[in-house]
Amino acid sequence: MNDEIFFERASKVLAACSAKGLMVATAESCTGGLAAGALTAIPGSSDVVDRGFVTYSNEAKAQMLGVPPALIERDGAVSESVAFAMAEGAVLHSRAGLAVAITGIAGPGGGTAAKPVGLVHFAAWSRQGPRLHVERRFGDLSRSEIRKRAVEQALDLLLRLAGEIKVTV
Repeated sequence: MNDEIFFERASKVLAACSAKGLMVATAESCTGGLAAGALTAIPGSSDVVDRGFVTYSNEAKAQMLGVPPALIERDGAVSESVAFAMAEGAVLHSRAGLAVAITGIAGPGGGTAAKPVGLVHFAAWSRQGPRLHVERRFGDLSRSEIRKRAVEQALDLLLRLAGEIKVTV
């Protein structure tokens, strides 16, 4: 994926959120801030993006987002439950109305039979109620390609979630 596609997707997210008066936060592990970077590369993004959390370690997930260490211990950092806890924590620790979280194994090492390289969990969480989860298995791709595809998925999830939120008058 090239920067032009990132720009187009991020612009759509910002426009959708701006139209509904929504602020956004990101909670990222394996992407290391790339989703927040894609959003903030757009002029005027400060009207929509509140903050990004890069929580690469389990300790950071617990300290910055309030993810319970027992949850990480039970399900692993790369899991649906931890992705949801990260997204919820990003909303609760910010002014954002919605957030996306990304946790996965970008490789080339670190995978297991149960959780192979390329496995990424995404969660989008809204103060207004909608919550979404996507599990992707990107397979045998380079670290860079897994991270790029993860950002693409995260932006798509934010756009989808923003579309599900009704504007209250």
